[in-house]
Amino acid sequence: MSAATLPNTASEPEEKLITADELFAMADTSGFELIRGQLHPMPPTGYEHGETESDIAFCLKSFVRQQNLGKVMTGEVGMYIRRAPDSVRAADVLFISHQRLQQVQSKSYLDVAPELVVEVLSPRDSWVDMAEKLEDYFSIGVVQVWFANPRNKTLQVFTSVTDSVLLRGEERVPTIPFLPGFTLNVSDIYN
Repeated sequence: MSAATLPNTASEPEEKLITADELFAMADTSGFELIRGQLHPMPPTGYEHGETESDIAFCLKSFVRQQNLGKVMTGEVGMYIRRAPDSVRAADVLFISHQRLQQVQSKSYLDVAPELVVEVLSPRDSWVDMAEKLEDYFSIGVVQVWFANPRNKTLQVFTSVTDSVLLRGEERVPTIPFLPGFTLNVSDIYN
C-alpha cells in the first residue's frame, strides 16, 4: 500500500463545546442560539419581523396582564432545550404562566418550558431549521407554537409537531386552554 492510499489516522482537533452558562457569561450573546454546545448565529431581523413580533406581543400582553395569567416576554428570550451538550433556543415571543414561572431555578435562561412560543419567520428561515425548532419546543413541554409569516400574512398554530392549522385574514386563533377567553384574528397582527 502506498502512502497515498493509507487512511488518515491523524485526528482533527475537536471544536470545543460551550455550555449555556458560558454563553450567558459572554459580553454579547445577542444574535446566537446554542445548539448541542455550538454557537449558531442569528443575524438581525428586518423591520417586518420586528413589527409582527411587537404586534403579537402587544395582543398577548394586553390580555395576559388584564387577566393576571403570567408573563409575556419578547426579544429572543433564551430557554434550555437540553443539557450536556447544552442547547438554548431563543424565542421571539413567549407566554409563561405564573405557575410555571415559579418553578424556574436558573438565573440565566428559562429552565421551565413556557406554554406558548411564537416564532416570526424571516426570509432566511428554512423549513428544516423551523421543523427542528418545533421538535425542540415540544420536547421540553411547550403546549403551542405559532409560526407567524409576515410575507404571506399567515399564522400557523401548532399543537404538536404534526398537528397544526394555517390561519389568515379574519380567521381566529382556536381556543387556547391556558389563555381562557383570549381571542385573536390574524388580521389583528398584520395591520
